Parts: sequence; structure tokens; C-alpha cells
Amino acid sequence: MLIDTHTHLDFSDFDPDRESVIRRAVEAGVGRIIAIGTNLQTSRAALQLAERHAEIYATIGIHPNEVMESPDDAISQLEQMANHPKIAAIGECGLDYHSLPSSRKATFANLTAAIGSTSPGTESSVLADADVKNRQAIFFQEQLDLAVRIGCNVVIHQRDSWADTLNALRPYTGRLRGVFHCFSGDTEQACHILELGHAISFTGIVTFKNAGTIQEVAKRVPLGSFFVETDCPYLAPEPDRGKRCEPAHTRQVAEKIAALRSLSLQEISRATTEAAEKFFRFR
Repeated sequence: MLIDTHTHLDFSDFDPDRESVIRRAVEAGVGRIIAIGTNLQTSRAALQLAERHAEIYATIGIHPNEVMESPDDAISQLEQMANHPKIAAIGECGLDYHSLPSSRKATFANLTAAIGSTSPGTESSVLADADVKNRQAIFFQEQLDLAVRIGCNVVIHQRDSWADTLNALRPYTGRLRGVFHCFSGDTEQACHILELGHAISFTGIVTFKNAGTIQEVAKRVPLGSFFVETDCPYLAPEPDRGKRCEPAHTRQVAEKIAALRSLSLQEISRATTEAAEKFFRFR
């Protein structure tokens, strides 16, 4: 059996055929699917999917790119959902500095410079960045605290925020574990994560022809330290790259990792399933 540890099955991409998507996953050997919450609405939707399908579990969380639109009492609202029997973890939560206000201003500034004018107000972007980073940090810490209170681990989103993410996690060492979902770092970063007691998860990126760094990580990290996921509807593996991804593609991710490590699909399935079952709260 395989476990797709990260999906967004509530997204509208699956509205036309969601039931068929779930059936294809089961037929492909994906016995459990985790629907991921990214804000209050998607957290509730993930729970509703879990209620309707025995093979689906859910996480509840506020994605870092959702914090500016989330209410101040969002974590309290998450806590009200936290007793649901099919909650597997908190998240996805974390820090994302990829699309800060300054990056959007920089794009505009480059465009206006090219046509001979200047971009007004770019000096305010530093303050805007600080505001976003501060709110992300608050929501991240509050979700880590919530996970400790209810005895869950966390699904972590990290993008262009490596040092700050690790610094936020360090006070929780020994109190919870995190999985760095859609891991895209190098072997040194992966080893650092594992040394701190956390886990990593591979997506269809590991199948891409230009993914040598991730493939090297997938070869080297110990069995039991990583999971497989799709992050569907994103990141469909080869040969379906560019199409809508779905949980059945978990098998292709696992097959690629098995080939990289010269192991059988059954060995990878067993190792990743056992690791995920230890990490997530399946009841």
C-alpha cells in the first residue's frame, strides 16, 4: 500500500470527477490519501472529504500565503476542529518569502526602468515585507503550539525561508515533528532536517529529467525518513508532466525512487507507508 501524504482534492480542479479520481488512486494501490488544509475554508473541506471517504484523512492549517487574508482568531477556529477523529496533522503551515511585496514591486520597477521611468513607493516595500513576515511567523508559531497541545505533528511549507523556518522549529525539538513537504533542497539540507528529528516528502519533481539534485537526495536519505506525495493537482510526474496531477500518480513517484535506489516498488511502498503511519495520527 502507498500513502499520498499531501493532496488538495478539495480544489475546483477535481470538481468534474472527484469520485473517479479517488477510485483510480485506490486501484493504483494508494490506500490512504491526506487532504491538506490551507485556510479555514479548505480545512473544513478536507474534513468533509475525510468524513465521506474511509481512505481519506485531513489536516487543518493556515498556509503562509493565506495569513494576510485569515482572521486573527483563525487558530482558535482551527482548535475547534481539532477533535475531529480523522485529523492526521496540523498544516500546511510555515514560512514563504518567495512572493513578498518587494518581489512584486521589483518586477514593476524593472519594467518601468526599461521604459525610462521610475517606480514610486518602492521604499515602502521593506515595511510591507516585514509586516507579511511577522504575520507568517505568528501564525506558524501558533500552529506549532496547537500541534503540541493536541499531540499532532505538522506539515511544513518552506520556500525561500530556510533559516527562519529552522529557527522557528528549534524550540519545539522533541515536542513535535514536521515533514518538509515537496522537499526541493539538497542532500546537506535534507540531512540537517533529519538530524533535527523531522522528515521530508518527495513529489513528482523527483521524476523530472532536470531534477538531479532531488534525485540524489532520494538516493541517499535513509529509508524511514521520507514519505511520498503528489501535491495534486500540481506537479504531475513524468510522463504526465504538465497535466493535472492526482493521487494515483503517487505510484509513479514511488517507482522512480525505487529505481534510483535499486529497490523494488514493494520495498519503497512498505518503507514510506510505515514512516507515514508513525508520523501521522491515523485513528
